[in-house]
This record gives sequence, structure tokens and C-alpha cells, in this order.
Amino acid sequence: MANIKSAKKRILVNETKAARNKAIRSKVKTSIKKVEAAINAGDKAAAQANLISTITEIDKAATKGVYHKNNASRKVSRITKAVNAMA
Repeated sequence: MANIKSAKKRILVNETKAARNKAIRSKVKTSIKKVEAAINAGDKAAAQANLISTITEIDKAATKGVYHKNNASRKVSRITKAVNAMA
């Protein structure tokens, strides 16, 4: 356990940031699952509607530093490609 005041503060700050990052990641994963569920159900309209909100969530996560910009770009690309590939 840390004895120095600044080290104790670092531990608290890191826990706060980790909780925030985890919540944002969870939100992104949930929105991606919604799009994939719509794709599997064959509902193109729902997939496209969910795609827009998913891209927004991913971009917000990248802006906040939760995801690297290339990682976020890759996620957007893959999910968009899947929606566009629907019949």
C-alpha cells in the first residue's frame, strides 16, 4: 500500500479513470451488439439506424482517449461494411 500522499491520490485517480473507461467500452460493445443483432435478424432499417448511433459512440470513445483512433476507425469500418453487405 502506498504511503506517500501523491501515490495515494494516483491510486484513486487511476481507479476513477478505469471505471470511466470501462463504462465507455461497455457502451460501445453494447451498441455494436445491437447492430449485429439487427444484421442477423435481417432488419436493414434497424441496422442502419443503430449503425449511426454506434459510430457516434465509437467516435466519442476515441475522442476521450478510450480507443486509439485507428482502433476506432477499424471498428467503424467493419461494422459499416457488415451493414452495407446486407441484401
